[in-house]
Amino acid sequence: MSQEISILLATAAFVGFIHTILGPDHYIPFIVMSKARKWTTNKTIWVTIACGVGHVLSSVAIGGIGIALGVALKKLEYIESFRGDIAGWLLIAFGLGYFVWGVKKAIRNKPHSHDHFHQDGSLHSHLHSHAESHIHVHESEKKVSITPWVLFTIFIFGPCETLIPILMYPAAKENVLGLILVTAVFAFATIGTMLSIILVSLKGINFIPLEKFEKYMHASAGFIILLCGVSIQFLGL
Repeated sequence: MSQEISILLATAAFVGFIHTILGPDHYIPFIVMSKARKWTTNKTIWVTIACGVGHVLSSVAIGGIGIALGVALKKLEYIESFRGDIAGWLLIAFGLGYFVWGVKKAIRNKPHSHDHFHQDGSLHSHLHSHAESHIHVHESEKKVSITPWVLFTIFIFGPCETLIPILMYPAAKENVLGLILVTAVFAFATIGTMLSIILVSLKGINFIPLEKFEKYMHASAGFIILLCGVSIQFLGL
């Protein structure tokens, strides 16, 4: 293994780690969605891995095709920038839509009282929410959530801005094996960092008493994702 490839491998690990930490879109959506939708740890892991693989492989595919066809680096950077804009707007749209849905769900689930008069003149009240009448009907039905697929689609469009210019092009000048190794190290560093941040954050959140805010979890998750998308699109995070 040449010294250039060794340096690129170390750079790939470092860049994969740093670019993930500095990009809140790499972990915040998974943290809030896992908490709001009560995903199991296994589901959270697999959704994260799937989205992370899609995120990296989409840039790898564009970079690989560009290198094979001799496309100028500037053109590939433009394509990646354009994809980043799409991903940012998709994140904003998803966050806004989920926030509105979450607010409506919280309002519908707001407990309210009903007074009942009996023939003997007695009166009693009880609390219930509009969702209660649907609990028994749907509790045995299988719920199919499109949320993981929405996140996967967003991450397919999300580019790894540093992968092509800093790692793939220099590695390709050495040899194909070096190119494969560098992209693999970058992928493992990126996905591994995503998983570490997400799982540690969820462990910490579990120690916070959130029972009183349970009905607002979906609205809160949507709002946080919306802010995440805005920070990516307009603040360049």
